[in-house]
Amino acid sequence: MPHAHVEHHASSPATVRDIVIGMSDGLTVPFALAAGLSGAHTASNIVVLAGIAEIAAGSVAMGLGGYLAARTDAEHYQSELQREIDETRELPDEEIAEVRKVFQGWGLTDQQIEPIVSVISSDEKRWVDFMMKFELNLEEPDPKRAVYSATTIAASYVVGGLIPLSPYMLTPNVEDGLWWSVGVTVVALFAFGYMKGRFTGVSPMKGAGQTTFIGGLAAATAFGLARLFR
Repeated sequence: MPHAHVEHHASSPATVRDIVIGMSDGLTVPFALAAGLSGAHTASNIVVLAGIAEIAAGSVAMGLGGYLAARTDAEHYQSELQREIDETRELPDEEIAEVRKVFQGWGLTDQQIEPIVSVISSDEKRWVDFMMKFELNLEEPDPKRAVYSATTIAASYVVGGLIPLSPYMLTPNVEDGLWWSVGVTVVALFAFGYMKGRFTGVSPMKGAGQTTFIGGLAAATAFGLARLFR
């Protein structure tokens, strides 16, 4: 009995990308800050206040960055769309030649290409959509993408940042807070890296190892420098 063929492709939608961006920095930067302040023997409540301030500022900055990036993508798409509309109206022969070139790249013969080109170029919207997708490799962005991106990145940053900071909220002893923070954050970094790998198509264990290493290195560097110069 024949078996059904199931294809497994990496899934990396824009929302997953935004969560990865926010959580990656959210877990790493406040963790490094808290470790550095702990290395300087700062009081636990100071670590918490500084951490909350950093999370607030970081989430706004990261969210704004995501918003501007999405707006730039949308503006670029609209600019290219208008250019293609103008070219199909002002330079139709050249645009038809570009359509032919796309199908020639797929190995079709001229006899096969001509009727397809005729159908595509008979409708301006279909023609422009074809050029945007197959010549420029551009997909129309969601008009609400900028707001969604900013919100998702900022929220993910806050969630990620509260993980290394939470132990300091629960214990007045900064050294105890540091070791608990190291423990929970390493676990969170590993789990996040593993899940990131699953979603992006990278080996989950490789993703977990890389994420944990980067976060740990940042925190160790901050802690070491604080101890050195305190």
